[in-house]
Amino acid sequence: MPIFSQVDFDAHEQVLFCHDATVGLFGIIAIHNTKLGPAAGGCRMYPYKSTVTALKDVLRLSKGMSYKNAIAGLPLGGGKCVIIADPSRPDKADLLRAFSKHVQSLKGRYWTAIDVGVSPKDADILAENCDYIFARASQYPEGFNPSKFTALGGFTGIRAVVKHLWKTEDLSGLKVAIQGLGATGKNLSHHLHEAGAELFVADINEEAVQFVVENYGAKAVSPDEIHRQDVDVYAPCAMGGIINDKSISEIKAKSICGLANNQLATEIHGKMLMEKGITYVPDYVVNAGGMMGAGTRIFSQPTMEDSKKRVMGLYDTILNLLEKANSRKIPTSEMADKMAIEIINKTNNN
Repeated sequence: MPIFSQVDFDAHEQVLFCHDATVGLFGIIAIHNTKLGPAAGGCRMYPYKSTVTALKDVLRLSKGMSYKNAIAGLPLGGGKCVIIADPSRPDKADLLRAFSKHVQSLKGRYWTAIDVGVSPKDADILAENCDYIFARASQYPEGFNPSKFTALGGFTGIRAVVKHLWKTEDLSGLKVAIQGLGATGKNLSHHLHEAGAELFVADINEEAVQFVVENYGAKAVSPDEIHRQDVDVYAPCAMGGIINDKSISEIKAKSICGLANNQLATEIHGKMLMEKGITYVPDYVVNAGGMMGAGTRIFSQPTMEDSKKRVMGLYDTILNLLEKANSRKIPTSEMADKMAIEIINKTNNN
């Protein structure tokens, strides 16, 4: 399939297909834009059904990173990489070491980190043969997962939505449906529970669901039903593409603010949400907390408090976005793209 004619290619600067026959490595690195600085984005390990599926995912994710880093005010461009493999396979470390050499060959043009299937400890393995890895376990206190920055950003985003829609900062009694209880979804549940929200949760991992039910008083819901809950906020925190023709017709939430990437199946679904009166916070805006907290280590040495303060700055960013989109009567997804593109095009950096 011709790469350049793919709609998701969208003027990427560089796409590399990485292979190492000695360990059975198949991976892709996509660099979308480096106008603001070196490209940065996580390394995802996932058993994609095909190379075409993996390519589509990495291209969409990479472009999202360009926009995410721009909106977040970071001197970083956008990139992403994927390793086509099951992260539970026993030779995972060998794959990571082999893949990291491909990242190293780019000499800092691209930095990578944790993502689906790649943990902070895995990032330390990547760093054995590569100088351009961030969000490593060794960079933080024992037991701290940098994904907590992403969850804090999600919580901050929901606070902004509540302020925008209901003119209050009180989250007590707010009904939130969380789809996906990985590291970010679980931590988001913690923040919301502490703020007094009522939680409805779903995940294919029954253990994760049980933990949140027992510790945060959540109600367990089937993964097939979570988006249909009659709640104030629907927070997708799993894989992408879940906002589509079918799900939009079934969503009852007044707003969508979650941490999953590529939530909209296509761009038209942002408009469909607006027409249905659902306030949507674009995924790459609300999940920017991870980059704002951990990505700053690429160019500085912030304290933990500095990082958290930066992430909480998303509150004003999201409020501004929602107000601009509302006043111009355009989808929030379109407004966010416009804001990001404007920031990227203003710079003369190469």
